[in-house]
Amino acid sequence: MKKITVIYWIFTVLMVALMGLGSIPDIMSSPDAVALFQHLGYPAYLLPFIGVAKLLGVAAILTPGFPRVKEWAYAGFVIDLTGAMYSSLAVGDPPSGLLFFLIGYIIIGGSYVYHHKRCKAAGALSLSK
Repeated sequence: MKKITVIYWIFTVLMVALMGLGSIPDIMSSPDAVALFQHLGYPAYLLPFIGVAKLLGVAAILTPGFPRVKEWAYAGFVIDLTGAMYSSLAVGDPPSGLLFFLIGYIIIGGSYVYHHKRCKAAGALSLSK
């Protein structure tokens, strides 16, 4: 159980850093974030919405309980990353940038898989008592 928990927290801290720190420039509509959104063809008014959604997803993942909300948060992170990847490819950005997205998918997937392994192990422990 301890190994599963350690691996879960490694992936989850990386995911929180990726999504949580990435939400701050969006919420603040920083010039770099606005420039990126303009490059992708999106309106700047969408930035704070996406930033707040990412921050709420991080809060949902870190808050104990609420399993259905956690599932939606993980799904939202994957949708956000997939949309960003598609948008990047659609505007002609080089495919070498896909490595960033692959790393993001691995981090989110690792957190998700080990979240479920933790839940399963905790359920098995409570049944054995």
